[in-house]
Amino acid sequence: MTPEELKKLDKEMRKAKRIAGEWAMQLHDLVEDGLPGEYQKLPEIAQSTYEACEAWDKARKQLEAAEQETA
Repeated sequence: MTPEELKKLDKEMRKAKRIAGEWAMQLHDLVEDGLPGEYQKLPEIAQSTYEACEAWDKARKQLEAAEQETA
């Protein structure tokens, strides 16, 4: 794998991590400020947070595997 490809994977992983963090913050804010009144939002935000964290984990694992291949 070329250094440019590794850099691209790293960028994708960082973007996925940022998005996961943003969803986690929304979930935190809902728990901190919105519950119990806005409980209807909980399933949607929790699912989106889960999916974003899953995407980050996949990107992280891809990057780690690519780094090990080139080492």
